[in-house]
Amino acid sequence: MNPIATEAIGTERLNLLPLRVEHAEEMATVLSDPALRTFIGGTPDTPQVLRSRYQRMVAGSPDPTVAWHNWVIQFRDEARLTGTVQATISPSDHGAIAEIAWVVGTPWQGRGIATEAARGLVAWLSEQRVHTVIAHIHPDHLASAAVATACGLTPTDDLHDGEIRWRRRIRQ
Repeated sequence: MNPIATEAIGTERLNLLPLRVEHAEEMATVLSDPALRTFIGGTPDTPQVLRSRYQRMVAGSPDPTVAWHNWVIQFRDEARLTGTVQATISPSDHGAIAEIAWVVGTPWQGRGIATEAARGLVAWLSEQRVHTVIAHIHPDHLASAAVATACGLTPTDDLHDGEIRWRRRIRQ
């Protein structure tokens, strides 16, 4: 699979900026609310742990057939980071598949930021060589289900680690 460069994506109110290790300090604060872990478990990362994770993410997948794309969400009105979106692009028999995810810090939730960022990501993926977009969402996470629905994804009967697989075919 030819590499796809992670590039900045602009939406009406947001800048999706390619992840940099330097984002770790601010993002540790953005993601510090333990409530963000209700459906995924764990505890918030310290800036040092997040910096280490971001170093691995920026370095890219060790599998040359898999591409990791990670962005921080910048809410232009406040000129600050508010969350992340990501896409892992892998080959399949029918074309590239992108598994996407998003998270928005608690103070910025309820403003449509996750929906706008995820829509921007899906629009960008549709311009790439991606055939299908997938998201895994906990059955009780109604806010994430609403974001997926707004992006044109629909739930499937597939369960993966207790989460429902949502899917949208971009190309037939």
